[in-house]
Amino acid sequence: GTEAAMKGYRVRYTLATKLVNELVEAADEKQLNKTIARYGRVDLLCIDELGYMELDRHGAELLFQFLTEREEKNSVAIASNESFGGWTKTFTDPRLCAAIVDRLTFNGTIIETGTDSYRLASTRARVETPAKAG
Repeated sequence: GTEAAMKGYRVRYTLATKLVNELVEAADEKQLNKTIARYGRVDLLCIDELGYMELDRHGAELLFQFLTEREEKNSVAIASNESFGGWTKTFTDPRLCAAIVDRLTFNGTIIETGTDSYRLASTRARVETPAKAG
């Protein structure tokens, strides 16, 4: 996302739960199309932490609708420490889960970065490097 922004692309970062909450609120206020259109102006949407929290059916369906609207128009980057098989905990309807994975992986690139946490590795490196005395 940072590299895309540095090259002049419009990039937005959000947490998956925050996005779903925003979609639910927009739907409740009859503003869903407007919200989806606003996100449609972003070249790359980075969605973090997908697969951690269970989504109710309504929220999951709205996310599916949102991703369908972006499909083949604008890019989406998803960050998750959960494998696709584990997403059935987030999207409790197996058909909806499969459809979302299908939308995200069609013409997509999956980059596996391993199971080690970047935050944990960063903390360990900081602790293991002794502070320089001044």
